[in-house]
Amino acid sequence: MGQRCLCDFIAGTRCRRSNPRQQPRRSGSRIVKPAPEATTQPDRSAGASPAVAGVPRPRPPLWATLVATFFGAGRLKPGPGTWGSVAAVILWALVSWHIPPANRTWATIAVATVVTLIGIPAATRVSRTSGLKDPQFVVIDEVAGQLVALIAVPLGWKTFLAGLILFRVFDILKPPPVRQLEPLPEGFGIVVDDLAAGLYALAIMHLLLHFRLLIG
Repeated sequence: MGQRCLCDFIAGTRCRRSNPRQQPRRSGSRIVKPAPEATTQPDRSAGASPAVAGVPRPRPPLWATLVATFFGAGRLKPGPGTWGSVAAVILWALVSWHIPPANRTWATIAVATVVTLIGIPAATRVSRTSGLKDPQFVVIDEVAGQLVALIAVPLGWKTFLAGLILFRVFDILKPPPVRQLEPLPEGFGIVVDDLAAGLYALAIMHLLLHFRLLIG
């Protein structure tokens, strides 16, 4: 007949049967308790991204955002890189008229150096927080490269326009070693390749001026 509970023989009495899986098992002289059921919890310590873990990405400092986007020029569409170069040319054209001609070359070098030194850490901070290797809205690299392309260039709309076009061409085509500089880490890779493109544009610009193919 099998095992029956005593309460089965008492009318109106309901027997409470225990779950055999929850009963401790005897092993020899010891009582072995059942292991607690494992609960499935997401592992958030295994390198999960903030988006997966439900934690928003931290924002970069305001100064880094302003510098990296060149005060919002990088947010313009289409072609944020071109907008960054245009903004650099316009701003430098307005400033350079107030610099004595004898000091313009060194002033351009100094400004390009300062922009580079500030732009690299700013681009690094923004790149880290955005999770992108080279965000399109970061245009401080175009500003630095564009200034390099205008070193020792006579003032005039023709030279400014030629410098803008030449720099954008080399920045897009990226002849060696420009493209090879892109894999450099973080802000260095973002900015240094544009400096190399600016040197290409500067060399062609001075060749055009030397052979009088371009008159400022």
